[in-house]
Amino acid sequence: MMEGNSTVGSFTPVQQFSVADLVVVVVYFSLNVAVGVWSSCRVNRNTVSGYFLAGRDMAWWPIGASLFASSEGSGLFIGLAGTGAAGGIAVTGFEWNATYALLALAWVFVPVYISSGIVTMPEYLQRRFGGERIRMYLSGLSLLLSIFTKISTDLYSGALFVQVCLGWDLYLSTVLMLVVTGLYTIAGGLAAVIYTDALQTLIMVLGAIMLAVKAFNEIGGYPNLEEAYLKAVPSKIVPNTTCHLPRADAMHLFRDPVSGDLPWTGMTFGLSIMATWYWCTDQVIVQRSLSAKNLNHAKAGSILASYLKMLPLFVIIMPGMISRVLYPDAVACVDPEECTRVCGAAVGCSNIAYPKLVVELMPSGLRGLMIAVMMAALMSSLTSIFNSSSTLFTMDVWRKLRPGAGERELLLVGRVVTVVLVALSVVWIPILQSSSGGQLYVYIQAVTSYLAPPVTAVFVLAVFWPRANEQGAFWGLMAGLALGLARMGLELAYPVPRCGVPDRRPWLLADIHYLHFAVLLCAATGAVVVGGSLLTPPPSPAQLKDLTWWTLSREQPQPSVDGTSQGHFDGSCSATLGVQQPAKAEGSPTTALRDATEPRFWARVCGINAVVLMCINIFCYGYFA
Repeated sequence: MMEGNSTVGSFTPVQQFSVADLVVVVVYFSLNVAVGVWSSCRVNRNTVSGYFLAGRDMAWWPIGASLFASSEGSGLFIGLAGTGAAGGIAVTGFEWNATYALLALAWVFVPVYISSGIVTMPEYLQRRFGGERIRMYLSGLSLLLSIFTKISTDLYSGALFVQVCLGWDLYLSTVLMLVVTGLYTIAGGLAAVIYTDALQTLIMVLGAIMLAVKAFNEIGGYPNLEEAYLKAVPSKIVPNTTCHLPRADAMHLFRDPVSGDLPWTGMTFGLSIMATWYWCTDQVIVQRSLSAKNLNHAKAGSILASYLKMLPLFVIIMPGMISRVLYPDAVACVDPEECTRVCGAAVGCSNIAYPKLVVELMPSGLRGLMIAVMMAALMSSLTSIFNSSSTLFTMDVWRKLRPGAGERELLLVGRVVTVVLVALSVVWIPILQSSSGGQLYVYIQAVTSYLAPPVTAVFVLAVFWPRANEQGAFWGLMAGLALGLARMGLELAYPVPRCGVPDRRPWLLADIHYLHFAVLLCAATGAVVVGGSLLTPPPSPAQLKDLTWWTLSREQPQPSVDGTSQGHFDGSCSATLGVQQPAKAEGSPTTALRDATEPRFWARVCGINAVVLMCINIFCYGYFA
């Protein structure tokens, strides 16, 4: 056994992290801060509306890149590579399934959203159903999801990088991440995020491609991957068990519906429900598409993002598998004591697959760049999540509780909320570390599958079934929330047993996969919505005008009434724009998508491209199934 492998847990960072790397990291961060200061100075001289309506006519390529970037944080790099190391390529389904959801977004949902003249997603449901409570509930749900899935996973993956590179303790690394993020936010301001995001995505993808090429060279090319992966067994194993062996179906996308770790039924149906929630009803994503010049640009943006989503199998997941081949004792450890020594989590260390590869294979200097980019991407996503979550709470929740609150009170509440969110997320990290067998990506998907399906059901019924009304929708969401939280509570009370421990979980957990649970949850919510709507009076035709697929307005939508028409930033407008950070908020949908009509020629080009894309997607599925 190599000397380098045996001392992973407590390695000295000197031979890992050279002077060149440090210089690169420092230069990169100073550049980022400089760009931030420059862009915030530039913005302050302009008017408020200049700042808020910066993106009223985006072309298709920044939209596509931005859609891709907002879904591929560095948490995803760590999560996808880790799950690849632990179980092979089936996790690719999560990336490739997005194709269909993205096409649905541009062809079905965006026209409805434009027609209804909305700026945020809760606002759409408020217009469609009336009443305040659905909007309040959605705001609360996105706060929950950002604590459980976004903030804590980002912090954890950043801390993991620091830990692997510098050999520090995980909690020390977390605190460091938080301090630096705070400084970054204060110095750079939010305008900086837009300028740096594009650059970071570019460097991350190029770095990932270089790393993938190097990794494939290490094992002698793609043909050797399967054979090498199936032999990647750690030296310390738990006797009388098989969990140290790589899965025999590692190179297959579709797995057994009963015994598979990612059953194909769940990956087809359950995943489509979650993808619809994420790509078609999530504020961050939809807002990107609504900033397009016209519908064709929105469609082309979706297509570009889908093509980019085909990459992760080759540049993230397979390198994760190679990491297991090269460092089996660290990445594939199963013995709890060994694992705790390597990465501090007794359930397994598959999460360190990607950082380990970066630290070991990248040449000095480039290694620093890759790490700096990963950290910067984490920080920019953290700052935007902090910002949008605190805005959401202050505007949608606090204002309802205290209508007379002044400006200073709102700002103070916003800051306090950010601090509370951070504290909750840090407390959550140990739970996150030990859940889902230590696989970060599986954890994110599992939590999403307990909370998101009811929202999907309500949005789909709102768009396609004019008879759905407020009572039905509200009680459907409540029933879905109760079921989802019940399952999540069980999951926390009975974690997945470690290697060699018998499985004593209740059948609800052991036998119903979380992706299958998502299907059941969505169906249950849908049933409650339909039942509730049929038992109560139908919505009037005036309430449905422009708000469903069947009652779309084909003309230019009128500017919305509540002050968003010209983008004056007064109270009423900030309440509707308040879900996303101001730097990305759009003006009125009329100006955001001035042109809901489409030139025939480009509409055809988009249609043909979409068909080609689906063919490629289906071919790849078939090839790796």
